[in-house]
Amino acid sequence: MDSDRASNLAPGPMEMVLRSLCACSATDVVIVLKKKRQAFTAVEVTAAGERAPEPPTVYTQIHMKYRIAGHHVDRQAAERAVALSQEKYCSVLATLRQRARISYELILEEAAGS
Repeated sequence: MDSDRASNLAPGPMEMVLRSLCACSATDVVIVLKKKRQAFTAVEVTAAGERAPEPPTVYTQIHMKYRIAGHHVDRQAAERAVALSQEKYCSVLATLRQRARISYELILEEAAGS
């Protein structure tokens, strides 16, 4: 982690918050998709945020993007997995939601060779 924001050689603490959010939510989605017996090959979650202009410069808005690839992954199953993470399981998201407006989108991709 880089505490010198002038050099930006590594992620700073607030970037690590977004990375933690993505990791937490991706874990939930993988667990739910496995339980639903979906043939996914990849789950990728990214997030971008806007921060308050004055200290403490907390996140005020966060947009998450879920990319799920696989062999005929059912859209409803994927949507449900993401919704469960967003609404129930992801503790990092629940913490951030207290101060930030969180939105998301889901992109399904058919894996090669399907």
